[in-house]
Amino acid sequence: MRRIMFTYFTSDPSSKALCSPMLLSTFSHFSLFHMAANMYVLWSFSSSIVSLLGCEQFIAVYLSAGVISSFVSYVAKMATGRFEPSLGASGAIMTVLAAVCTKMPEAKLAIIFLPMFTFTAGSALKAIIAFDTAGLALGWRLFDHAAHLGGALFGMWYVTYGHELIWKNREPLVKAWHEMRTKSTGKGGGRSN
Repeated sequence: MRRIMFTYFTSDPSSKALCSPMLLSTFSHFSLFHMAANMYVLWSFSSSIVSLLGCEQFIAVYLSAGVISSFVSYVAKMATGRFEPSLGASGAIMTVLAAVCTKMPEAKLAIIFLPMFTFTAGSALKAIIAFDTAGLALGWRLFDHAAHLGGALFGMWYVTYGHELIWKNREPLVKAWHEMRTKSTGKGGGRSN
């Protein structure tokens, strides 16, 4: 079976977007079952992550996570000589899962078909990381283990350090942007693009 990786390159030289496959892979799924599983996990953890980060920060983290996990997947595949497409959606979902489990390690979780068995979020995160590390080291092809690990590590890093380093330090940039936009709209009476 031949796999084709879709890459988008713009032919318009005036366009500022040169390449967007890693961002677009944030929404890529291998099958309907893969998409359903990812959407169930996202639905299960979405209220917690939005409560932690807020809507705007969640969207920024989710899209960044898709790009970062796709990049980690591509690097791992290049290192092992496997030239297959990367699906960043699972990595972005792993970021959400890891962020919530890192911030709330004592929260009780259960598997949908086995609700009688509960475990802590911290234990679940350790098990998932161990599974994906083994999968990457042993060359398993069941999941994109590199994308999962990249997403999980990014989620853990972001809620531990990234919020302080990135999100809180964006205030001067946002303020400068608004001042620049306000000044440019004041000249000539209209908006400038």
